[in-house]
Parts: sequence; structure tokens; C-alpha cells
Amino acid sequence: MQWLNLGLFLIEAVVYFSVMTAFLHFRRSLGLGVFLAALGVMHFMETYLAAVFYVELPFGTVSPGSSIFFAGKLMMILMLYIKEDAATVRQPIYGLFLGNLLTVGIAQILQLHAAVTLPGGRAADMAFLDEMGWLMVWGTTILYVDAIAIILLYERLGRFVDNVVVRFAISGAVMLTFDQVAFFSVLHILLGVPLPVFFGGWYAKLLAVLIYSSLFAVYLRIDQNDRWFASSRQIKDIFHDLTFRERYQALLAKAGVDGLTGLLDRGRYEVDGPELVRKSLAMRQSISMVIVDADHFKEVNDRFGHQRGDTVLRDLAACLSRSARSSDHLSRFGGEEFVILLSDTDHEKALEVAERLRVDIAANITRPDGAPLTVSIGVATAPEDGRTLDLILSRADERLYQAKNNGRDRVHGRLGKF
Repeated sequence: MQWLNLGLFLIEAVVYFSVMTAFLHFRRSLGLGVFLAALGVMHFMETYLAAVFYVELPFGTVSPGSSIFFAGKLMMILMLYIKEDAATVRQPIYGLFLGNLLTVGIAQILQLHAAVTLPGGRAADMAFLDEMGWLMVWGTTILYVDAIAIILLYERLGRFVDNVVVRFAISGAVMLTFDQVAFFSVLHILLGVPLPVFFGGWYAKLLAVLIYSSLFAVYLRIDQNDRWFASSRQIKDIFHDLTFRERYQALLAKAGVDGLTGLLDRGRYEVDGPELVRKSLAMRQSISMVIVDADHFKEVNDRFGHQRGDTVLRDLAACLSRSARSSDHLSRFGGEEFVILLSDTDHEKALEVAERLRVDIAANITRPDGAPLTVSIGVATAPEDGRTLDLILSRADERLYQAKNNGRDRVHGRLGKF
């Protein structure tokens, strides 16, 4: 019976991880809400099973709720962070925590009712509901700590371990050990769960981490080659993709181009920028932002008209494009402002790039009156100036205005004028 239970344990782990990974993989077409809702629905089940449902495995007494589903949820949260970012990860955690507090509060109010039992019906066990509510609150509190810690540990391990799957496995094993201690202590105090269950559950969680890490490695190989999915689709699925996903992507690509300059527009900057920053920081690389603003450009429009001004902007965009590397993300931010995201570029190097741009623009582009076009440039770099796109933009924008206030036609970085 123990070996049968072990076989079922393995099947449950594979099914849970495979289905949830599929929801995560297809989040662009299905919506991230499908993944988050599935994660939330499982929360009650895993807490309930951890409280009352245990099976015997060859290495001890185990609850699938804790060892498979809770462990799986924590690993899914780490995967969500790897595929998205920390801002997305906190959404399900906050939702679960607030939802469980609401459950506890409503359970307290419901107990004030003078309830009746219908003929042949089953009396409501409000004490159990209340107990489950508090267990779920405690479980979510631990999950909150676990989620923050597993992300920090995953990032810290990146300094020493290059293999993503190994980092994934080590982070999961460490945090699920902490989780087992924290959650079991409450089960032991409230429900009298015996100490041997702690060790059985711990071994089971480590086994689950091994299973999930192996499946994660398989997923990474599949995720890197989406054609694998395309080769096995039925005709109706391909038709669905053509009508919704691929047409949407084509429309997005077209809409993401600025009509005047041919550069990417602000919308594409806002879509691509956060992912570029996240990937750079995940690989422990610097990423710099350069904001270029044409000096006294309103004067050009006022004196010579907007058509002449548009010609100057196109010339400026062409000059920036010629200087940009294939890995740089160049976009028109608005008006006469342009933003360049320089991957794998530290602050000093970004300042050198910005200074070359300033000199090149003044030497090659003239205003309608024959005067050279000058630009003011602000530079910021992650992670020193912030770890999000908005923070980097804010710092670069501040330095751009410092450059303008200090006489224009200059570059300003973290330490002032270049």
C-alpha cells in the first residue's frame, strides 16, 4: 500500500505541475487570470488536506496537500517571477491573504446566526470553518515570507550558480524546509499532529522539489522552442491562433512604430522596457537609459513651421538609428524626446555613448536656419539608479533637466556633467 501511495503521489505531482505550467505558459493567450485563479482555488484544498488527510509512504506519513500542492504553489510562484516580475508575483499572495482574512471575518459573523438544520441535512460545522480560516491565514502568511525569501535566494544564488534549474531546486529545497518547520508547528499545537509527520512531510517536499525541478528543466527546453507546440496543434487551434494571437501581434508591431520617424513609439517602450530591465538584472548585467531631447525645438516649430520641424526630427531619428547597436532599444518617447535602452552597459560606458551622440548630432544635423542642432541628454543605470523601468526613467529625466538648466548641449549622469 505504501508503494501504491508513492506511485499516486508521483502522478499527482506531475499532473499538478504540468497543468499549472501550461496555464502559465499560455498566459498571453488565456490571460494571467486563469493561472492566478487556479492557484487560488487550490489554496483551500491544500490547507484542508494538510489538516486532515494523510497517507503512508515508504519514508513516513505525508499529507499531499502540504507536500504536493503547497510545495507546488511555492515553486509556481518562483516560476511566475522568472517569467514575469516581482510586481506580478505579489498579486496572488496579497489576494490569498486578504481573501483568507475575509473568510475568518465572515465565519465569525456567521456563527452569530441561529441556524436550522434541514430534514436529512447536515449541520454546518462552523468551528471547523473558523479553524480552517485561521489555518489558511497562517499558511498565507508563511507563503508571503516564503515567496519573498525564495526570490531573494534565487537571485543571490545567481552569483554562484549559473544553471537556472539548479538554482530553482536549491531555492525550493531551502524554503520548503523552512515552511515545513513553520506550518508543522501550528498543526502540532492546534491539531496534535505527531512529530514523525514532520520528517515524513519534509522528505516528501524534497522529493516534490526534485520532481518539479526535473519538469521545470523539461519546460525550459520546450519554452525555448515554441515550434514544438505548433507542430502538434490541430487545424482549429492554428486557425484560432491566426485570428486572435498572430493578428494581434502583427497589429501590435505595426501600432508600435512611430509614424513620423519610423522608430519604436512610446507604447512599445512601455511594453518592452520592463522586460529588458528584468532580464538584464536577472543576468546580473547593467542596463542604462539615455534620454535625448532636442534643444529649443519649440523655436524651430514656431519660426519655421511644423513641417520643417518634422524634417529635423526625422534627421535626428536617423542619426540615432545609425549610432544604435542591434541590441539597443531606441524609441521616440514623445515630441522631440527619444529614449535609448542600452543593454549590458554600465554607467560610465553609457555616458561615453551619450557624449558621442551629442557630438555626432551637432556635427551632422542642422536646423532650418543653418545652426547646428544641439541636444541635452540625461543618463541613468540599473541597478544603481533603481531596479524598475520607472525608477530609471525618473533618474534619467531628472538629469536631463539638470543638463537643460545648466546651459543645454551637454550630458548629465549620476555625478553631474560628463
